Amino acid sequence: MIRIAHEARPVVRGWPDVAVLLAGTAMFAAAAALIHRHHVAGAEQAVFRAINDHTVVPQFIVWPIMQLGNFLVIPAAVLIAATLRRWRLAVSLLTGGLVAYLLAAHLVRQNFVRGRPATLLPDVRLRGAPANGLGFVSGHVAVAAALAAIAWPYLSRRWRVAVVALACLVALARMYVGAHLPLDVVGGAGLGLAIAGAVRLLFGRPVARTFEEQPRLPMQQRAASIEPCP
Repeated sequence: MIRIAHEARPVVRGWPDVAVLLAGTAMFAAAAALIHRHHVAGAEQAVFRAINDHTVVPQFIVWPIMQLGNFLVIPAAVLIAATLRRWRLAVSLLTGGLVAYLLAAHLVRQNFVRGRPATLLPDVRLRGAPANGLGFVSGHVAVAAALAAIAWPYLSRRWRVAVVALACLVALARMYVGAHLPLDVVGGAGLGLAIAGAVRLLFGRPVARTFEEQPRLPMQQRAASIEPCP
């Protein structure tokens, strides 16, 4: 079960959120500056070939992982947050997810024209139904990164590791199935992080819980829990 603390914690905005916004913006800008409409650079080709050329995971395993960046994940995440009565998180996920999806699918692709891997490289291994349209940026990765970064302050350490790992797997899966090139997923991750930082600044986030804030047993209960030595 996802462990999200329900006790009231102050809502803050600060440099961590600005850092997420700036880091995401830098990632997106760097990827956008390096792409080319008609060819793929050697280093990017090498990374793509290392992931796409080898069949190591069956398609029935890759497909559900890849769908974690699907549009339908947005209402699913919002529903989970609402079920847990985390209304600020629900609104943040809805806003960030929709903005990431719409910007990736429309505004970015219209202004940074780049084809899918199969239109730019020979012998691309397409696993599953071929992706249509333009390739930069990956909408799946943008949505996954945005949702993960928005949810981060609300999650326990274990779930933080899990959501980041899943977002990374979405990026790898999109290259593995031949839908995107490496700079497409880097740009998508940057876009998602930038949106998450902006959403966290807009709606706020719970203050990080420190070790000293962890609930502790009263002294009597702790003493009673210690068994005497035989």
